[in-house]
Amino acid sequence: MAFYWLVAAGVLIVIEMITLGLTSIWFAGGCLAGFVAALFGADIIVQMIICLLVSIVLLIFTRPVAEKYFNHSRTKTNVDGLVGMTGRVLEEIDNKNERGKILLNGMEWTARGETDVEIPVDAEVVVKEIKGVHAVVTEK
Repeated sequence: MAFYWLVAAGVLIVIEMITLGLTSIWFAGGCLAGFVAALFGADIIVQMIICLLVSIVLLIFTRPVAEKYFNHSRTKTNVDGLVGMTGRVLEEIDNKNERGKILLNGMEWTARGETDVEIPVDAEVVVKEIKGVHAVVTEK
């Protein structure tokens, strides 16, 4: 039975290497714990419980630390990279009438204010988030 735990751990490690989602690696750790339990002659139910408990503990307590370590230098791309950038209002931003455009990074974007306060033409704005095709902005 111990061999199957090693195979399962190997498959999960390969899945992690392909996806890099920091999810299946913790279950591979649980499989290794199940492997150790099998080596000590534990019943299959005990092995599965140990596997499940170790996987959950690893997922809850070590995943946030690992994500922080691995994702600290990730470069934001596409839409995520626009958040925090400064743009200029091309058409008055008026949430009530659903209009507004900004020039951001050389491109024209439809924009909505973070609040219902109107933002005049030529004002500088900061992008707070992107919702669909709209940049949600605040006046700088």
